[in-house]
Amino acid sequence: MNNDLSFSPVDTLGNLLAQIADLEAQAEKIKDQLKNDGKTVEGVMYKATYVEANRSSTNWVAMFAAKTGVQIGAKDTAAQAWSKIAVKFGFEAEKELPQAIADNTTTTAVFSIKVTAR
Repeated sequence: MNNDLSFSPVDTLGNLLAQIADLEAQAEKIKDQLKNDGKTVEGVMYKATYVEANRSSTNWVAMFAAKTGVQIGAKDTAAQAWSKIAVKFGFEAEKELPQAIADNTTTTAVFSIKVTAR
């Protein structure tokens, strides 16, 4: 009986992607641990530096839709939504717009681990 398997390129690709997923999961666990260990952690061959930044995004369509009372459909494109809003646009720029922007802006902390050779 011949037990030799002949893998196709698709099989090889699938195997590689599965290995990559496993390695990425291991790397994420290590990164989580390093976050708790301090800003810079040195190993024998590498040094890891913990970096934190904030990312903000404003949902401009939702902000303007809320101001004008425009209902935006789930399937509306951005162009359709902006067209609906433009019909009823009416902010008092000096008073309402800054608060509306603040109310509709979210800030998310972004973490990363930079690894360099020593």
